[in-house]
Amino acid sequence: MIDTSKIETLDALCELYGPVNPNSLAKETPQLTPEYQKWIEAAPFFALASIGPSGLDCTPRGDAKGQAFLVLDNKTLVVPDRRGNNRLDTLKNIIADPRVALLFLVPGINEALRINGNAHITTSPEILERFTVKDKLPVSAIVVDIETVYYQCARALKRAQLWDASSQVPTNEVPTAGQMNKGAQPDFDAEAYDGDLQARQAKTLY
Repeated sequence: MIDTSKIETLDALCELYGPVNPNSLAKETPQLTPEYQKWIEAAPFFALASIGPSGLDCTPRGDAKGQAFLVLDNKTLVVPDRRGNNRLDTLKNIIADPRVALLFLVPGINEALRINGNAHITTSPEILERFTVKDKLPVSAIVVDIETVYYQCARALKRAQLWDASSQVPTNEVPTAGQMNKGAQPDFDAEAYDGDLQARQAKTLY
């Protein structure tokens, strides 16, 4: 199919949408303001995007309040790399290209907060010890040097009704983790995987 309505130039794009809202530019800062820092410190969840030779990656990151990340100063964040599947997509990308983007969410709040910057990986004992949970340390941590910070208005989350209890989807209306594995691997034992999932996750959170 040939899309004859494809927008291919910046001039065509800007003509289509019109002038930018001045406040959407003015609210961008090169570091965390006291207000931005207070906002993200309430966030237990964020998505971390990175780019590397194999393409783009975006991964969810979440933890108890105060454990998902640490604000070292108004230009620096540290994110623990908790236990996972050892694909290391984000970490491999950071080795190849330090650019990262983070999107923070606070349950019940419709605004989101975005941070762009450059990252590196550290195994500094002093940093890792600050993320100790149940006597377990992360293997490494991601240090983010902040370049830009700005908040996203509430429209997207309002349209999605993300925090509305009536928007929650019953678990039996979407495929289980085991079923999704089986979709990619026809001989996968989805029932056994799902049966042990809760216990397995409880043992491997940290």
